[in-house]
Parts: sequence; structure tokens; C-alpha cells
Amino acid sequence: MSTDRGTSEDGPRRNRVTPLGDVVAIPLRGAWTGNRGCLHRGTDVVRFHGGSLWITCALRFKDWRLPQWAPGRFTVLFFHDEAVALAAGHRPCALCRRADYNAYRDALVVRDGGGTRPSAAEMDRRLHGERIMRGTHRRRLHPMPWRDLPDGAFVLLDDAPALVLGDALVPWTVTGYCAPAPRPRGGRAAVITPPASIGALRGGYRPQIDPGALTRIFPTSSPDG
Repeated sequence: MSTDRGTSEDGPRRNRVTPLGDVVAIPLRGAWTGNRGCLHRGTDVVRFHGGSLWITCALRFKDWRLPQWAPGRFTVLFFHDEAVALAAGHRPCALCRRADYNAYRDALVVRDGGGTRPSAAEMDRRLHGERIMRGTHRRRLHPMPWRDLPDGAFVLLDDAPALVLGDALVPWTVTGYCAPAPRPRGGRAAVITPPASIGALRGGYRPQIDPGALTRIFPTSSPDG
């Protein structure tokens, strides 16, 4: 699977996703693609979502090519990294990312203290209720103690999204990650990442995070650690 990044002579198309789930036109490259149904008419995005199935896919899978802006087909979206995709409310695709899909499900089982793996439909229903207000596209935020947040979670910091990494918060912008701030030791955070995905992170799921976030904290580190 390969994808058209959706750029034009006039600049990037509106197909990049922010941690808050908004679909925007920015030049920031995406490490992942995915969809949430058919959102477009022509090359304009006219809907926020097309159902409860919101997935994150690999940029390449076999020799498939995803058509961008095809009438009646899902809208191809792009995510800066997987932590952004989880914050937006997407989960790993069961087809092109089967291993990650199962790892995400296993992490939920660990967090819930055992039981059977949730089905795709069960996860989709849960995530859909956690990411937006019912009947709207208004974002739901979730108050949680700062001390309990796992690496890879997104929170609001000064009304903008920031990534939790150890004792730091790394703000995300439309041009990438920027200089970190200290993580508060007490109180409660306004968490963007849905509780289901917070549970997966706590249960051991490790999302891909853009190296730019790590080098903001560890300037001498390489992308490989």
C-alpha cells in the first residue's frame, strides 16, 4: 500500500490530523496513514467523521495504492506519529498492522486485569464514546492525575497539545515538536488521548514517537536511541 500525500501546486491539502483530531492542511509529513470514513466532496473535507471506525494504517502494505479523493471512498488521512494518531482517537488497523492491532488488544486485556481480547467493534464503540461528545464533533477531554499518565499520552498544555515523556511535556505544533516543559508533580491533567488508549499505554503498548520529540529532551540521542 502506498499513498498520495495529498499535496497540490497550491500547497498541502486538508488531510493531516492533529492530536485533537482536527483535519488540517499543513506541510508536516506523516509517518502513518489511516481513515475515519468518507469525509470529502471533491478535494474538500466536509465531514468530521463517517462512523465509529477510526484506524491508523501503514504507509505501505504489499503493493496496494490508496486512491486519494476518490468519490464515495474513504478519505486518506496522515498522522505525524502514532502517539498523535492515538490521541486523535484512532487505533491500529487489523489488516495492514495485524501485529500492532493484537499488541494493542493484549495491552487492554493486561490493563483490565485479564479476560478475552476485545473485538474491533467493541474497541470502536468504546473509543467513539471517549473521543467526542455524542452527536457532535466536539472533543472530549478526560481529567487524570499527572502522576498516573504513561509515556505517549497527549494532554493540553496552555490550551495546546503536548506529549508526555518521562518528567517532561513536549508541545506539538503544526511544524512538529518544540522545546519541552516540566511535567507537573501534582494535580490533574486535561488528557486528550482517549482512556482506552491510555489503558493500552499503561498495559504495555508502545507507540511510535517521532524522533524530534526525543531529541528535544535528549539532544545527543539519535533516532535509533
